[in-house]
Amino acid sequence: MNDELYNKFGNERISDRQVDELIGLAKGIAADGLINTKEVEFLQKWLGANLHITHHPMIHTLFGRVTEVLEDGIVDEDEKTELLDTLNALSSRDFELGEAMKATTLPLCDPAPELSFLNKRYAFTGTFLFGKRKACETSVHARGGETGAITKKTNVLVIGTYATDSWKHSSFGKKILKACEYRDNGIPISIVSEEHWVKFL
Repeated sequence: MNDELYNKFGNERISDRQVDELIGLAKGIAADGLINTKEVEFLQKWLGANLHITHHPMIHTLFGRVTEVLEDGIVDEDEKTELLDTLNALSSRDFELGEAMKATTLPLCDPAPELSFLNKRYAFTGTFLFGKRKACETSVHARGGETGAITKKTNVLVIGTYATDSWKHSSFGKKILKACEYRDNGIPISIVSEEHWVKFL
């Protein structure tokens, strides 16, 4: 076997092994349904130590998200929820982090509406490629909009790119179901993907 083939298949074996180890780690952290700062820091160290031996997008993407979460030194409740959802999905092999949102399984408006920000109220749920939820909210505030929890006054719910096929069973799925309930009862709330929202920023 020539060196090029050996390196190719050798790297694939390393990548598979690292992913299996990450899934085991995710199971361990998420087992009690709680996550604390020390566990997030441990996860960041493991991901950082494995970046140089694999090009697997799951490891690189998760490292970026965990690093963002730890930037301000505080892991708030929203961040804990998002990380737990991600780790639970990883541990059940429900999805591969980094795959595109499956529009067919999410109750997005079709056709997707034109979005504006001035005097509009936005809510966010899920995990975002754009950045932490605070960054998403700041972008809306900078354009004259408001943000907050899902209520009858919410104009737009934005669903983060890292959603899973089993979103109904995740904690962020409660917001989506609440928005669907409002929409079904004639309350004019739009449900859009992160990708669609970003186009209007």
